[in-house]
Amino acid sequence: MSQDDDRMPDDLEAVLEAADEETDEARPGRFDAPPLPPVLILAVVGLLCGFATIALIWLSERSCDRFRDTTNCGALGLPLLVLVVVVTMVLGGLALSRLAMPHPRLIPFLGVAFMVALVVAFLTGHLDSPWILAVVPALTAITFLLANLVARLLERADA
Repeated sequence: MSQDDDRMPDDLEAVLEAADEETDEARPGRFDAPPLPPVLILAVVGLLCGFATIALIWLSERSCDRFRDTTNCGALGLPLLVLVVVVTMVLGGLALSRLAMPHPRLIPFLGVAFMVALVVAFLTGHLDSPWILAVVPALTAITFLLANLVARLLERADA
């Protein structure tokens, strides 16, 4: 190895920037698009989490119906509900972290928890109605926006 090979390039910053551009272009799944407003991102992810909650609850009811011959899951009802809530929180967190939103774990936690609290408090008697298919996703989108507000307030309180 010669003495010239061990030298650092004169313009190291240019070399590093060129390497960064190459890795950005080589990443699969990365698209350059105009940024969306954070409120829109939160509302859409909340809406999708609401639909995911409804789908997971429907699947749990169908599985109880298939294995127990009743939609009542009995002793498995609470663990299934907790599992649905945790899966929904994780899916929301993954979506928000993939979209580079601040507080990607706190917002889904609070948003889904607020939604579950509101559904249990006010909508328990109406869960068999067909309009609940629209109410829960809309409510989840609103609670995600509320959770973002709470997260921002907590961030300001820490500063």
